[in-house]
Amino acid sequence: MPETIFPIVPVPSISVTAQEAGSTVISAVKELAFDFGASQLILEDGNPKAVSGIEALKIWIEKAIRTARYRWPIYSFQYGSELEDIFGSSTPSAAVDSEIERVIRDALIYDNRIQDVNSFIFEADGDLLKVTFTVTTAQGAKFTQGVTI
Repeated sequence: MPETIFPIVPVPSISVTAQEAGSTVISAVKELAFDFGASQLILEDGNPKAVSGIEALKIWIEKAIRTARYRWPIYSFQYGSELEDIFGSSTPSAAVDSEIERVIRDALIYDNRIQDVNSFIFEADGDLLKVTFTVTTAQGAKFTQGVTI
């Protein structure tokens, strides 16, 4: 094997393998587990850990919110959010909160696994803003998701 400065990391197979009534079954979609606080993949036995179901959807949600829409040509124009356009504005807090809700909902609702995004709660901590919201899946499951921006 030739020497390289780039690590060779085995990646588990990630594919959609099940269909139910014409829509993707949440448990069939997989994501690589990611620690957003440490900005690194979660490893299991030295290999990236794959997760499915609600855990995979939670990772996808956080990645979609944190990715700037229209900036990266690798992503479609549907993927990502415009949150970075909001910050730094001198607009009153209630208007900013309302715009953050709209941007997050817009970033997520196009995915066929998500039926609704609501019940937003905002917690400011210095330069950070924690946004917590409820996600309802197409299958009717509900869970709370929190994202620190």
